[in-house]
Amino acid sequence: MKCIKWICLITGITIAAGCTKQQGTPKYKQPVYQDVPYLQDYAIKYKLADSSFQPRKVVTDRNGIIQILASNQLFRAHNGHFQHPGSLTPDNNYVAMADRIITDLITFRDQFVYLDNQAVLSNAWAGKLLSKHRLPSAKILCAGAHFDFMITDSTTLIYQKDSQQLWKEQVEGQNILSIKFDKTRNLFFILGEKSVFSFSVKEKILTPIHTGNKFTCFEISKTNQNLVIGTNEGYFTLDFNGNPKTPLYPQLPWTELTTLKEINGKLWFGSTKGAFMLREDGRFNYYHGARWLPGNRVEDISAGPDNSVLILTDRGLGQICFKKMTLEDKAMVFEDQVRKRHIRYGINANVTQLTNHNLSTNHLRKADSDNLWTAMYLGSQLFRYLATGSEEAKQNCYESFEALERFHTINNVKGLFGRTFERRGYQEFRNEYRTYVENYWYPGYNNVTSWYHANEDWDWRASASSDQTVGQVFAMTLIATYIDDPEWKQRAVKILDDLMTYIVENDFNLVDKNGKPSLWGRWGPEYVNRFDKMIGDRKVYSSNMIAFLQSAYQHTGKEIFKEKAFELMDKHGYLENLMRPFSEIGPAPADADEWSKMLSEEWNHSDDEMYFLAYWSLFPDAFDEELKEQYRIAIKDHWQWERPEKNPLWNFCYAMTGAREFDLEESIWTLKEWPLDMIQFAVENSHRKDIELIKKNFWGQITKEILPPDERPELKHNRNLFKLDAGDRGSELSAGDTFLLPYWMGRYLGVISAPVTAEYKR
Repeated sequence: MKCIKWICLITGITIAAGCTKQQGTPKYKQPVYQDVPYLQDYAIKYKLADSSFQPRKVVTDRNGIIQILASNQLFRAHNGHFQHPGSLTPDNNYVAMADRIITDLITFRDQFVYLDNQAVLSNAWAGKLLSKHRLPSAKILCAGAHFDFMITDSTTLIYQKDSQQLWKEQVEGQNILSIKFDKTRNLFFILGEKSVFSFSVKEKILTPIHTGNKFTCFEISKTNQNLVIGTNEGYFTLDFNGNPKTPLYPQLPWTELTTLKEINGKLWFGSTKGAFMLREDGRFNYYHGARWLPGNRVEDISAGPDNSVLILTDRGLGQICFKKMTLEDKAMVFEDQVRKRHIRYGINANVTQLTNHNLSTNHLRKADSDNLWTAMYLGSQLFRYLATGSEEAKQNCYESFEALERFHTINNVKGLFGRTFERRGYQEFRNEYRTYVENYWYPGYNNVTSWYHANEDWDWRASASSDQTVGQVFAMTLIATYIDDPEWKQRAVKILDDLMTYIVENDFNLVDKNGKPSLWGRWGPEYVNRFDKMIGDRKVYSSNMIAFLQSAYQHTGKEIFKEKAFELMDKHGYLENLMRPFSEIGPAPADADEWSKMLSEEWNHSDDEMYFLAYWSLFPDAFDEELKEQYRIAIKDHWQWERPEKNPLWNFCYAMTGAREFDLEESIWTLKEWPLDMIQFAVENSHRKDIELIKKNFWGQITKEILPPDERPELKHNRNLFKLDAGDRGSELSAGDTFLLPYWMGRYLGVISAPVTAEYKR
């Protein structure tokens, strides 16, 4: 969503006064976002079947018909829908138009008007408009106020009405690029490559009002009462007498401008690298790449039907639509997407192998992190159930739980779980050679096969990791804590008990099917404390294990878990490790071993996900208030470092501790800016001139300010959200773990209200 304004965010936030815990009501006095409707943007794309056609103009008439001029022919936008591109097909409605060579297309009084080599004509007004001209090479048309027209062949200007030539003049030394009419002043403004002219309809006088160079396009801004002049190096503004009002402004997403248009009071720019809209805060909403447009060179921009904006590119048309919705409306769009496209045996999965982004060609992908993504989706549905009482959400939660449970029961090792599973015979059993773990754990570890036959019908993937364990504990803790069905609660407690008993009995290792620790499933002191104090793994593994043990003790009552937790904290420094400030985390020293150096070359953003999800066990299940206060300090320290990401999941996990300041405004901004279309198109931002790059750093922050989610390539919480570019990955991400978890978590915590609309019904 790109039209959001900070003032709307601020006025939509109130402070909750309640102090008691109810569904959707803050436990603490925290700010609450009132979920009022806003404008959500998304794209409908129409592609040209024949790439030899050269698109030039796009306009819409009073009937909402979109017409496109390309290579002197007329086309219509046909059968396009969200995530299902349409086509641009020849407009054959009027047989008498087929043999005309159309050189320009405009609307006058909301009707289509055409220019060809003989006349200005229209099929509106009973076809009575037929104003013949004597300029066979005419290619630019502009209407005045009273069926009078200015036309040009790029050098000769003609003003006429009713086939009568009222004025004619040759412009020397440059080509005419564009003509606009100002009804208020009864003036035509004409843009040349090096000059701006005005033409008085009353006096029939052409006057040069400004000279320069590299002009490419212009617009009359009714909002700001000026002329906006586009160039290959940015834009500047003039008053109507041609006097400069602003200097050249080059801090644009891209400076090679091709078209300018003011639509609904907003200035829109077309360029050789996408389109962008100027916001009130002076920044830009950028529409670039296949998420928004069929091509990146913009030829024309115009107002479309239903308050949409039409962006014509060299490869087709992008219609940017703006739909009024609440955050819950948006969440329900994603809920529908997840259930229809992203559930594989109850697992929350991504859609892959899309051919040309066609969702009908999808495959449900099995992935190493199926366990974690499913746990996060389960959390979203449990929070949704707690906030709304939705039985559908409860059923979704149970189905996800059964998938997580089966990760355990599909093997014959009590307490061990797998990464994923598939029907037998559909997974290649191959050696998984990993050079970066060459003989690290034990000889041959880097040359293993982690898939196993479960029975005659199923195969499963072993080698579960630390982040998969976080997912298991996160999901089981939430079910054990919040679900209102004793049977399901007990099933979750059993999984948690079996898992943590297995880990404790194996000296804090997740021993794999082959009888040896999995690559990342090691939390024991001999591993954790082998790292120097600045290595992030020492801190995250300590934090996670204490959280795991606390949850196990909380829900089973078994003293062994509490005893082991205090043993790790008191004898092995795990409390000191988890309390270590993030300011002390960084690259390994020069004399460190190669494994430490590899782990700390840069910040691993998967660690953030492991920390924050496990905070739901670390903080609420603290053994005593003194520890809880220490944990609060550690969580706040982590949150402070992550604030530049404006990540609602991190922010709401921190809000769970009762914090009053947790960047609610930034969280709502991210949720609103989240793209409805989560296909992983190619994304490019490194060329932009409107972003401020900063010095390379350990945390991977590349720009001073993070880009909106719908302009950047990364949406997963465990990725570097400051990444600028990525290629086409031919897949659609699930919203189950990305959007729905933070949204419904915010609703459960009460920091996002239910929809505030007159027609809303729970």
